[in-house]
Amino acid sequence: MFDALGFHKVASGLGRFGFKRSAKIVSQMARVLFAAHIPPEARIGEGTRLGYGGLGIVLHKDAVIGRNVLISPGVVVGGRAPMRGVPIIEDDVKIGVGAKILGPIRIGAGAKIGANAVVIDDVLPGDTVVGIPARPVTKRARTLSFPGESGRPAVRGAA
Repeated sequence: MFDALGFHKVASGLGRFGFKRSAKIVSQMARVLFAAHIPPEARIGEGTRLGYGGLGIVLHKDAVIGRNVLISPGVVVGGRAPMRGVPIIEDDVKIGVGAKILGPIRIGAGAKIGANAVVIDDVLPGDTVVGIPARPVTKRARTLSFPGESGRPAVRGAA
């Protein structure tokens, strides 16, 4: 497929076989065509998709991306000075447009990162995080009550 991920696969294969200069050239082509920086050293799992061909995506060279991850345009996955280490993104994660995932953190399997969220702490598996800095979304239970009632669920026609 003609997208930044296809260029990454070619560059990564070239790098593994010792053609480091050729790998850099292919990586630079993706950078020019898609404004995406995906180094050949980045480890990206099978089934991972880049939204809109990977426009504006920046990955750290040591980043680890799991399987079946959706990375939307404008996402940054990188380090955070002065900390050492980069994010590890587990399987089946969805990352919204413009999200920033920074530092030596782990994004758990099945997590969802909201658009423009800045993630600087670990995300538990299955959690949805939003905001700056990103925080888990909590669900609030709602009870239906009308004025003059005791907070019981309303049932029309009941005696």
